[in-house]
Amino acid sequence: MPTPVRVRFAPSPTGYLHVGGARTALFNWLFARSTGGTFVLRIEDTDRQRSTDEHTQVILDGLTWLGLNWDEGPLFQGANADRHRTDAARMVESGAAYRCFCTTETLEQLRAAAKSSGTAFHYDRRCDRLPAEEVMARVKAGEPFTIRFRVPDGEVAWEDAVHGRIAFQGRELDDFIIQRADGSAIYNMAVVSDDIAMGITHVIRGDDHISNTPKQILLYQALGASLPVFAHVPMILGPDGKKLSKRHGATAVGDYQSLGILPVAMRNFLALLGWSPGEDLEILGQEELIGRFSLDGIQKKPAVFDTKKLEWMNGQYISAMTAGELSADVSLALGRLQLRLPTGTLEPLIEATKTRSRTITHLAEQIAVRVDDSRVVLDAKGEKLMDKMGAGFAASLSRASEILRAISEEDWTADRILAAFHAGAEAGAMKLGDLMQPVRVALTGTTVSEPVNELLHVVGREASLARITAALERAST
Repeated sequence: MPTPVRVRFAPSPTGYLHVGGARTALFNWLFARSTGGTFVLRIEDTDRQRSTDEHTQVILDGLTWLGLNWDEGPLFQGANADRHRTDAARMVESGAAYRCFCTTETLEQLRAAAKSSGTAFHYDRRCDRLPAEEVMARVKAGEPFTIRFRVPDGEVAWEDAVHGRIAFQGRELDDFIIQRADGSAIYNMAVVSDDIAMGITHVIRGDDHISNTPKQILLYQALGASLPVFAHVPMILGPDGKKLSKRHGATAVGDYQSLGILPVAMRNFLALLGWSPGEDLEILGQEELIGRFSLDGIQKKPAVFDTKKLEWMNGQYISAMTAGELSADVSLALGRLQLRLPTGTLEPLIEATKTRSRTITHLAEQIAVRVDDSRVVLDAKGEKLMDKMGAGFAASLSRASEILRAISEEDWTADRILAAFHAGAEAGAMKLGDLMQPVRVALTGTTVSEPVNELLHVVGREASLARITAALERAST
């Protein structure tokens, strides 16, 4: 029987959950769900000075928002310190590692000497050559020491699930430290010890970890454990081709939540950063993502984070969702705008504006304009129309006002308003667009909205006429 798949996402709680980490978590989650495996969440909190409970909670909140439910955890790496030390001691006993008594000053002198001679620094294994009696005497005397792994000569290679065969030479690695003088494990040591103990079968992570992999393979072998499958996914770049960073805008997952991106859209977008479902598909629901995901579909080349593409995709989801499905998120966004609506009035407003919204924030802003005339601000498109029409803008608006005032409150429906506009335009030998577009600008400040008759219905008779009157006054000054 094949070994059941076990994958892990292991963030360090020293910062927020960034886009790259979220994508790594998503790939692990999708692989676990597509194979019927187990998704483990492990918090790598061994850096006690920089790790905080706040950052841990932000990571958990971000994963929860994305819908990436974990099967085990959160487990904390710091709780495994005793095992890390035991595993390091086993390697000393087997001869795979040795104690190093070199001080920081000694190592700095060795590095300086290598630099001055124009050669790369390689630790000269001076402590590995110490007699066993001297080593034990220094240990008993309480002299501090680190533990170094003795890197064997020869090739260290693996078949990466994304990149194919990758190989390093042992002489390129140097004897690396696996345990600090205070007894705490170095990253590579802690990771391997934990992955072995947790039975991790596949290590899916960013390809910035490729340089760690040969060291970790040697540690697996020294501890007598079988290797997991390694899959190193491509980096995420900004539109300028450089590593994604704050200079490209928001990079933390929580920022995108605040900007009005839906979790289902963010999940879909992240999945396509470095992975292809085939058939040029772009909009994929959760079950389809799970059904199609495989390590074979992960691409080697870096992915580009395109904010406009994310917003477009988010808009597709907003358009497809019902007003009821969107109402909770929109209510929160309206709350941030300090706007509360009477019960029963929100969903019609969402329905009227959602097809032109790319984010929940934009959707809320459009709704706010329709219920609060103080939020109507003339934009560049509105100004351009006014300049183009000249005196005709006010004339058309005045004619529209006459037509609309003839409609009673009881008859103020989208169909009745449209019929009245058609009749009024025909009677005045006017183009319907010339009659209705100034109304759109008067009500919203811009030339883009739902059909004007629907807009008038949503805004309401009294408010619509008041906005048109105010626009006429502005146009005549």
